[in-house]
Amino acid sequence: MALAISMEGIEARARELGVDLSAVDLDSITLPAGEDFGILSDDEEILRNEDPPELEMGLSNIIVVDNLPVVPPEKFDKLENVIRKIYSQIGVIKENGLWMPVNPETKKTYGYCFIEYNTPQEAELAREKTNGYKLDKSHIFAVNMLDDFEKYMKVPDTWTPAEIKPYTPGENLLKWLTDEKARDQFVIRAGTLTEVYWNDARKLAPELVFQKQYWTDSFIQWSPLGTYLATVHRQGSQVWGGENGFERLMRFAHPMVKLIDFSPGERYLVTYSSHEPSNPRDTHRVVLNVFDVRTGKVMRDFKGSADEFTTGGNVGVSGVSWPIFRWGGGKDDKYFARLGKNVISVYETDTFSLLDKKSLKVENVVDFSWSPTDPIISLFVPEMGGGNQPARVSLVQIPGKEELRQKNLFSVSDCKMYWQNNGEYLAVQVDRYTKTKKSTYTGFELFRIKERDIPIEVLELENKNDKIIAFAWEPKGHRFAIIHGDGPRPDVSFYTMRTANNTSRVSKLTTLKAKQANALFWSPAGRFIVLAGLKGFNGQLEFYNVDELETMSTGEHFMATDIMWDPTGRYLATAVTSVHEMENGFQIWSFNGKHLYKVSKDHFYQFIWRPRPPSLLTPEKEEEISKNLKKYSKKYEQEDQDAFNQLSEQERKRRTQLQEEWDSWVAKWKQMHEEERAYRRELRDGEASDEEEEYEAKEVEVEEVVDVTEEVLAFDLDQE
Repeated sequence: MALAISMEGIEARARELGVDLSAVDLDSITLPAGEDFGILSDDEEILRNEDPPELEMGLSNIIVVDNLPVVPPEKFDKLENVIRKIYSQIGVIKENGLWMPVNPETKKTYGYCFIEYNTPQEAELAREKTNGYKLDKSHIFAVNMLDDFEKYMKVPDTWTPAEIKPYTPGENLLKWLTDEKARDQFVIRAGTLTEVYWNDARKLAPELVFQKQYWTDSFIQWSPLGTYLATVHRQGSQVWGGENGFERLMRFAHPMVKLIDFSPGERYLVTYSSHEPSNPRDTHRVVLNVFDVRTGKVMRDFKGSADEFTTGGNVGVSGVSWPIFRWGGGKDDKYFARLGKNVISVYETDTFSLLDKKSLKVENVVDFSWSPTDPIISLFVPEMGGGNQPARVSLVQIPGKEELRQKNLFSVSDCKMYWQNNGEYLAVQVDRYTKTKKSTYTGFELFRIKERDIPIEVLELENKNDKIIAFAWEPKGHRFAIIHGDGPRPDVSFYTMRTANNTSRVSKLTTLKAKQANALFWSPAGRFIVLAGLKGFNGQLEFYNVDELETMSTGEHFMATDIMWDPTGRYLATAVTSVHEMENGFQIWSFNGKHLYKVSKDHFYQFIWRPRPPSLLTPEKEEEISKNLKKYSKKYEQEDQDAFNQLSEQERKRRTQLQEEWDSWVAKWKQMHEEERAYRRELRDGEASDEEEEYEAKEVEVEEVVDVTEEVLAFDLDQE
């Protein structure tokens, strides 16, 4: 193992070798992937992958559990097994780490015990989760940390007033939202650099905010409301933010972390790692930690084999589905759940334990999803018993676990669930077998969640055999779009859940025929959508206004791999990442398809807009602003005009500078021409004038004899 080398040691060694470190550009040195040559960076001092020495742990990994039953010797083992079963679920109890003192006179226990965990974090979690635990009516646990007793013993007998420290305001983590130009930020990762920019569309160029080399070991990720930027390292994850630039706000120690996921309200961070087993026949070992983002404290950890975490979701690392935990219940971060075998395990963040201490049992359940705004779970159960028991989609209310609605489905091949972001609608895409079982066709079950009894409508396409390529709800709206068809140019259809005559009836708005599109990207504000042709369509873009049912413009970003709207719906970014070796970089477009600017970056890995928190305006206030938009827009129209004038002034100054440079160059050559006048006169045999019109041009013909010798020789040969 490489030894850790201090900077002082490096400087001393450099002096011995006669090397001047000040002349060495350290930033230009790139280490091989995964190698640090034993030199610890400032990010590694706390997160280094080493267990702290046991002697330095003190008593912080030991808890005292009081109010236990007082039992005779014949019941020792039974009580110990009960306690061990409760506390081993929270963390690893050390060998001989559970001790119940016994009264030597009565031979009975004293009614308390000591439990020693491997780490202080496990002990603290056990105290939080079991203090007040009701074993039975007569025994409610009182749990304390052992080192708390020492702390309380040191409390002086004489009271002294507490020292009042002066208030120091914390970092304003939302300062970026007060930008006078109302610009949005984005972060990119290219090569070894990670950079944060303002999107300055008026200047047709991004403005650099912050830049750092080797900021992350693998990837970067914004928190859902844009407060934090997370980086991922071998020793764990970190979050950054602040008023002026990006300062490290918190570290989350988790060796070999591979994936992270924030809760919707940014209160918690889930980190994931998988470790290869010592026995090749075994599956990977998975470790998940749930951290409190503000304190960095581990609220709950989950450990097990990869097989325990492979049900449902999108395949992530080592075959494990990701995200393993799905957050629900809106932005309160009150519940999270994961899919298991025949169960959905729902946890509440008040205690970080199972809701009602048991999982929701659903036989053969294969998928579920939360409503984005309410504690409602939609779940899918496929057919069982060879079709004798139909498939079904159910809506379950949490925490009561009450079934709100159920729909049985027959001859089902596959099922996908799509929630509208306001939680008003749920679309269930159902692929069904034909009678011959040789092919499938697709329909949609549309749930109106907010209406009484949750009515369901069935939608089938005009050609129900069309393959469904993409489906997307309009954000904050009532419309949805579908790309469907089997040919190289599929159709795009738009539907609405509201009509003028009947507000509870789905109807089609229009169908666009033969489009080069295979992906849908709605503006976050609704109304506008981009029909994108990725992969085989080489980055075709069509900007469509759904209100007017008309195409605003078309464009192309050749080889585009990613398309992202900014959180306000004003601008669109298209990117070509390092999936392709050429054309790496990104382009920015206006909402109506006007190309604004392009930035090329080699080895381009990520582009992510910084999310914004929800608006603080009430719906009524937003409606008022929309009605009086002309009044409010005058100010911004003037700002736009000022910006345009500024650009025009900058362009005028640029052209003036070019003219001045040209005039200077001409003057320089005129001066040189004047200085060489005498020399030119000498070359003209005393002629004084340099004017071309004072000269007379004459054509002179000159005859020249060529190859006389060859002609004579040729004549002599003819004579012979």
